[in-house]
This record gives sequence, C-alpha cells and structure tokens, in this order.
Amino acid sequence: MTTPTGRVICDITISADGYSAGLHQTEERPFGDDGGDGSGAGLHAWMFDTPDENRAEIDRLNTAGAFIMGRNMFGPVRGAWDRQWNGWWGGDPPFHAPVFVLTHHTREPQPMDGGTTYHFVTDGIVSALDRARTAAGGGDVTVLGGATTINQYLAAGLVDELRLHIAPLILGAGTRLFEGVPPLGLEQLTSRAASRVTHVTYRVST
Repeated sequence: MTTPTGRVICDITISADGYSAGLHQTEERPFGDDGGDGSGAGLHAWMFDTPDENRAEIDRLNTAGAFIMGRNMFGPVRGAWDRQWNGWWGGDPPFHAPVFVLTHHTREPQPMDGGTTYHFVTDGIVSALDRARTAAGGGDVTVLGGATTINQYLAAGLVDELRLHIAPLILGAGTRLFEGVPPLGLEQLTSRAASRVTHVTYRVST
C-alpha cells in the first residue's frame, strides 16, 4: 500500500466563541442567526471587506488537490436530491479540483466550469478521504467544513493541520467547532492578527 504524501488540512472561519454558523439556518439565511442578515458577512468580513490584508490566507484556501465538504455546506437541500442544487458558488466554483460531498443520498457526479466536479459520497468520511487522496495525486486534501464535518475528521484522528480564521464576534449558539471531539494535541505553527480576523494554524496530534 502506498503511504499518502499529502496533508489533510481543515480550514474554517469561526467566531471568537467557536461557532461556524448560528442557529436556524435556512436557504435564505445559510449562516442562521449570525448577528446580521444570515449571509455570514460578519464571520467572513476578513475575506470580502479586507481581502488585500488577507491575501495570503485567501490564496491558499483553494490550493489543495481535492476537497471535502459536508452536505450542509454544499447547500440547503435535504433528503433525496429532488432539485438540481449545484452549490452556493455558481457555475464556476472557486475550487478548480474534485470536491467530495458527504451525503446519505446517491447522486451522479456533477461537473462544473473551471475544473470543479462534485462527487457525492454515501459511505462515510473515510471513503471520502480515500477518494480525495486518490484524486489529489499526492497533493493536499482540504476539508472545508462545516464544523460538524471537521469535527468528525478530528474525532477520527484523520487531520494533520487545522487552519482557523477567528472572527471578532460572539454568536452564542449554533454549529460549534470541537463539539464531541476528544482531547487532541495542537502545536501552533503560525499566528497572524489582522483587523477583522486572527489566523492561527495548528499541527494536530492525537
């Protein structure tokens, strides 16, 4: 068996109290009760309001050879795929690589413009990671979220590196990073403060 050479990286924006989204998420308010209009504008202000200040972190978001995300991050459709939802990112998503979406309902792969193809994985997080590693061809695999999906990978001991973008706001409730995750060792690799965010990167050890 060939040993994987790429890292498994989790990359996520959270509030200062650890939430990646608020309560009551809907299609109209994908980030729920986020202190604003539900669009995540406060959480992700560092990306959209001050992109030049955070160019290095933005540029490395989409440099992996393959990506994994949960179905809740992919979109609001629940149950069987009764509508052709193709993600929040339009016809040319920013990934430009294979994206493996965790779901309980089968669906054929969905090619998009720009090199992104969504693959729908029904047999769990390990299978999704195996497929993503194969697709990455020795490159990194990034688990983009949401927090529930990242928590599963952390709990299973499958993460090498954790990149947090900590926004200076308190949500109070919602979907929380590290919920249900057992004790882990974290070695801080980098930390950088900007006006709308603090970027922290950890190496994860079990």
